[in-house]
Amino acid sequence: MRRPMIAGNWKMYKNVTEALELANGVKRSAYDIENVEIVICPPFVDLSEVSEILVDSNIGLGAQNCYWEKEGAFTGEVSASMLRSVGCNYVIIGHSERRKFFGETDETVNKKIKAAIDSGLIPIFCVGETLEEREKGKTLQVVKTQVTNGLKGFDEGYLETLIIAYEPVWAIGTGKTATPAQAQEVHAMIRDLLKDLFSGDFSGAVRILYGGSVKPDNIEELMKAGDIDGGLIGGASLKTEGFVDIIKSTSRLYAKTECR
Repeated sequence: MRRPMIAGNWKMYKNVTEALELANGVKRSAYDIENVEIVICPPFVDLSEVSEILVDSNIGLGAQNCYWEKEGAFTGEVSASMLRSVGCNYVIIGHSERRKFFGETDETVNKKIKAAIDSGLIPIFCVGETLEEREKGKTLQVVKTQVTNGLKGFDEGYLETLIIAYEPVWAIGTGKTATPAQAQEVHAMIRDLLKDLFSGDFSGAVRILYGGSVKPDNIEELMKAGDIDGGLIGGASLKTEGFVDIIKSTSRLYAKTECR
């Protein structure tokens, strides 16, 4: 059974003081959760100090992006090895906001996944369609292309740690959420695609998260879908209570599933 993950993407929120307060709040409130993998992804400037308070906790630290080169004259960029040096174990790659506002492509995503894995980071690889693409019935085609191109040239052994996050662009920060059936359809397609590209064992092991206006009151219904393995949480991860509620709801549901 795949262990669920709840990851908080803080985006461009929280200065260092605010980040430490939030990280401490999550640490105190979710210290006894063992059956859910918990990750927080603060802005770059917060990572080093947040890392220190997460030592020996049940919370992993992730970054929101990385560059594919190890070092060089790339003003404003941060390498995967730099992220490792400040305590990161995870990195979000290919988020739709990076694609929309900063020119991220399937090709650059592919390079970043390689850089992350080569540096020992676990990539959280994001895919998802726009509202226009969904309305035109292109959802499965768009996501299939993103997954195929993003993972081109890798074998399943190399991608052993890979996590995928399906985030419909039209549901990010809008308050709109894909129905469990809509989300499950795409998650199932991704899992079938991974089987075709790699193997059934690999497909069955990869965790696929859902992201897009996930809240405490909809996480359980989403998690009941067979191929949804957790959430990449945006706005609801910015307050301790809401984020921890999502974690605890996931934990309770997973415990019930384990007991069946």
